[in-house]
Amino acid sequence: MLFTAKTITMKKLIFGTFILSGLIGHTQLNIESIKNKAVDYKNSTRKLSLTNDEIVQGLKEALNIGVDKASAKASQSGGFNQNKLIRIPFPEEAKKMEEKLRLIGMNDQINNFETALNRAAETAAKEAAPIFLSAIKSMNVKDGLTILKGENSAATNYLNQTTSDSLYKAFRPVIQKAIKLAKVTQFWNPLAIRYNKIPLTTKVNPDLEDYTTKKAMEGLFKLLAKEEKAIREQPNARVTDLLKKVFAQ
Repeated sequence: MLFTAKTITMKKLIFGTFILSGLIGHTQLNIESIKNKAVDYKNSTRKLSLTNDEIVQGLKEALNIGVDKASAKASQSGGFNQNKLIRIPFPEEAKKMEEKLRLIGMNDQINNFETALNRAAETAAKEAAPIFLSAIKSMNVKDGLTILKGENSAATNYLNQTTSDSLYKAFRPVIQKAIKLAKVTQFWNPLAIRYNKIPLTTKVNPDLEDYTTKKAMEGLFKLLAKEEKAIREQPNARVTDLLKKVFAQ
């Protein structure tokens, strides 16, 4: 088969076009890959741009906002008593006492006592925010990134672990005052007197101030954990520029 010069030239042209198309396609792929790498680098640089101080301030700001909301919810009428998550029950150490008294028909008196306990916690919650905010301010955080990358309640848990003793000392006098206002003791004493008259029972005398303080703090931390979770998961809960910057990571 004979090939003319024109035929050979056309084949070269077609072959050259095919090669050129391949090179262009490969070049486009390389450009796209470079763009993607540039975006990844930009994002990683943005993430690394946060200092530990900024992260810590962001975490503390989240806790500050969370505490304000938590104490506002807890201090409402029914804030403890009508919230199953944080409602304070009859003291655990007096559970046998509760069971025996309910068996002899003292349900109303027990319910009134529990209501008084929860009202005391609600009253105390009105003064909780400044105490918690002071603890947050003094909280020493060395590795903010670990907390930031931790579970949804990592900052709340850290606050609880590192400041609970000082919080307890500051909060107990508030509870003590609230217990008097709610007349908790007046509801408790008749129960204790009646129980102690039951044969073969061991006298029960729980420290109501200690119990209510611990349960009120526990409830506030549960509410705070929910607020922290919201800030971590919901962009619209990040109400300041710092929160947006820190929790967008």
